[in-house]
Amino acid sequence: MVHLYKAGGYNIVLDVESGAVHIVDDAAYELIPLMESVVSKTADSPLPLQTALDRLAQIRDEEALKRFCDEELREAVEEICELADAGALYSPDVYEQYVSEFSKHRAMVVKALCLHMAHDCNLSCEYCFAGEGVYKGERALMSYEVGKKALDFLIENSGSRRNLEVDFFGGEPLMNWQVVKDLVQYGRSREKETGKNFRFTLTTNGVLLNDEIIEFANKEMANVVCSIDGRKEIHDKKRPLRGGQGSYDIILPKFKKVATSRGQNNYYVRGTYTHDNTDFSEDVIHLMDEGFEQISVEPVVAGPEESYAIRDEDIPELLKQYDLLAQEIIKRRKKGEFVNFFHFMIDLEQGPCVAKRLSGCGAGSEYLAVTPQGELYPCHQFVGDEEFKMGDVYGGIERQDIKEKFLSCNVYTKEKCRDCFAKFYCSGGCMANAYNFTGDVNGNYETGCILQRKRIECAIMIKAALADQEAEA
Repeated sequence: MVHLYKAGGYNIVLDVESGAVHIVDDAAYELIPLMESVVSKTADSPLPLQTALDRLAQIRDEEALKRFCDEELREAVEEICELADAGALYSPDVYEQYVSEFSKHRAMVVKALCLHMAHDCNLSCEYCFAGEGVYKGERALMSYEVGKKALDFLIENSGSRRNLEVDFFGGEPLMNWQVVKDLVQYGRSREKETGKNFRFTLTTNGVLLNDEIIEFANKEMANVVCSIDGRKEIHDKKRPLRGGQGSYDIILPKFKKVATSRGQNNYYVRGTYTHDNTDFSEDVIHLMDEGFEQISVEPVVAGPEESYAIRDEDIPELLKQYDLLAQEIIKRRKKGEFVNFFHFMIDLEQGPCVAKRLSGCGAGSEYLAVTPQGELYPCHQFVGDEEFKMGDVYGGIERQDIKEKFLSCNVYTKEKCRDCFAKFYCSGGCMANAYNFTGDVNGNYETGCILQRKRIECAIMIKAALADQEAEA
């Protein structure tokens, strides 16, 4: 499969199966889709250059080719043949057969847990999928005993995997800070006994952050995610305190201290945009101007009945915003200012392993969420939905059918993914979003797909622009 698009003044060609990206001239851009049926490599014969040139003679009068001279078109055909011969264009899909065997023999090895330290929160965020932290249940804090058992469960079910991940999540985990600290200490003690290595992370709204917590996090947390939506008026509208007061002025200086004290690495300020701020690039730029270098701002996921939900009529503006944001990042990078926008991160050289590209985040198999009571769910977004309760940290996974459902989910079990150029970058998208919008983890959340495809196109274009800059230097 080949995907062609224009962005930032570049003609960009993505060979989906090989992952190769090409910046081509206008003649090659027009010819590549017209030559695909002719220029194909076989195991026993070289590419048919003459056949390709014969094909060119047949289509020479097509309107799109009339503006090119014969020499330009011949050079483009030769270039296309060379790329195809090198396996960098028109590559066959060799993964579908592989993923079927992979899913069949894939072992259930847990490598990551999301610990819900608090089903409670000190904010009242309008769009909170967790219902102000209670997840369709009652307010609760995870006890030290439940947390210990969760870490033991992770160690016991991680097989030979040495590096394990634990995210302290909520609600707001800092409402249960002492237990967080105690569990980190317990995890470190188990490392010595088991040869495992814990990578702890923390997700917080920042209201309870203080110097002592920041110092501890800098020592023990591999990453800290700080929730802030951007401009003060946007943030305070969507993320107020329980009493209705804004939280922006409380958290901004604390998050700045987190960013600077961590050397502008191993953290993210993470926001959500909604129907009420479809000009979200301004929120990202605001965070850049406040000195943050690691930024993630992503669309709200909500049903159409919610006033803040992304609507179909918002999509054109949102796509435009990603273009504006990409150009802003290029401009700042060229001036020597570093900024990393999470959704424009893309590795074109190595990237994720094949298994990860095919099957995604590992929810329900490699990654599980743990409630304050010790119940196990496929991920934090399924918590509270009894249909997806898999077991608990005491008895382990009891619902093998849920595990199998998530294990078998991949880009080839999702019909709309098969012919999508983005499939190896989004890995089929979020299974929770798919379920919430289609009733099936093998479905597709269409709005999310549209925005994801745009982000991938922008990410590749940024790579092209920065490569151009290096070549000119």
